[in-house]
Amino acid sequence: MTRDEAWELLTEYNQDAFHLEHAQIVEQLMRHFAEKLGYGDEKDFWGIVGLLHDLDFEKYPEQHCIKSQEIMRERGVDERIIHATASHGYGITVDIKPEHEMEKVLYAVDELSGLIGAVVLMRPSKSVQDLELKSVKKKFKSKGFAAGCSREVIQQGADMLGWTLDDLITQTIEALKTFQD
Repeated sequence: MTRDEAWELLTEYNQDAFHLEHAQIVEQLMRHFAEKLGYGDEKDFWGIVGLLHDLDFEKYPEQHCIKSQEIMRERGVDERIIHATASHGYGITVDIKPEHEMEKVLYAVDELSGLIGAVVLMRPSKSVQDLELKSVKKKFKSKGFAAGCSREVIQQGADMLGWTLDDLITQTIEALKTFQD
């Protein structure tokens, strides 16, 4: 599957600007981490997984990570993409555990990118460029802030990767700084 084909599929099921922006942010994070973790030859694949991870969320939120499998199988999408995208719903809507390092990264950064995005919106600069770990950690501890971003999933993602929470947050902030204002 090419990036253009993935985008066409994504935009068939998602029109909301927020969802499309989130998909592109996660795509970029996945490409970044592919390079950083030694999977540079697979960065396009990792990016497509990031782009399509919430394929079904806008139209089928109650069947998130379930309906997307059906949609992708009907389109003949590679089973590795189907498994990877579905695995980010592990323990929430599906029992497909993240196995590959790529799937663990997706599991961890999906929720975290949402939390960081919410923190950035609250900053006077509205920019990730001056964001520090301590600001994200403060909001991470505030359960009422960006309540839709599961702290448990973020922590489980860090644990799956064998990283500390601070490392995961710091690396994600640094990645976002490379491609966002």
